Amino acid sequence: MSLTDLRTTTEHALGPVEQIPPGEGRAFVAGGVQVAVFRLRDGSLHATQAACPHAGGPLADGQTDVDVLLCPLHLYAYRWSDGASTSGAAPIRLYPVHESDGEVVVEV
Repeated sequence: MSLTDLRTTTEHALGPVEQIPPGEGRAFVAGGVQVAVFRLRDGSLHATQAACPHAGGPLADGQTDVDVLLCPLHLYAYRWSDGASTSGAAPIRLYPVHESDGEVVVEV
């Protein structure tokens, strides 16, 4: 087992879920880590690294649907299921996120 495997995660409350309109994303800092949190139109929450690995694009400004996130700079697509790119770019990191008592909570 490596030191990477021993890393622990911490939950961070980011504020009310209503601050993220349905179908949009917002950027946050959680435990010193920049994350992008999305509330899809179906009400589900997703969290990723804040910057696209291709050119540093602000992923929180990207377009979403139930399957993918599109980077706003070059339209690279990333799957919500595993963070892999459907367009050949490096994958993005996904973070566990949920709603608790009306608050967005992300684990980093």
